[in-house]
Amino acid sequence: MADIQTKIRTKTQGDMTDVLVLIDHPMETGQRPDPKDKDKKVPAHYIQKLNFSLNGKEIASTDLGPAVSKDPLIGIKLKGVKPGDKIKVTWSDNQGQSGNGEATAG
Repeated sequence: MADIQTKIRTKTQGDMTDVLVLIDHPMETGQRPDPKDKDKKVPAHYIQKLNFSLNGKEIASTDLGPAVSKDPLIGIKLKGVKPGDKIKVTWSDNQGQSGNGEATAG
């Protein structure tokens, strides 16, 4: 399978920082018929866990599932982030794949 990209964008206004994470992921539910063989279904493939870290310390974690759309865009707001702080996002899916992305707060 091709590499799954994780992109992070941050925007700071005052003491609040918006963190947007875009993951290029198929997010298959396992319910859609396979276009090559109508008797089969496309195997489920979705992100199960998403973790946010600030300067190496985990600050948020969430469970995702098959109800989340393809290429999910997920955002959180952080308070007290300083310019130069490192924000890292890691994820893992139900097929054992994982990925991460990192950004520096501006």
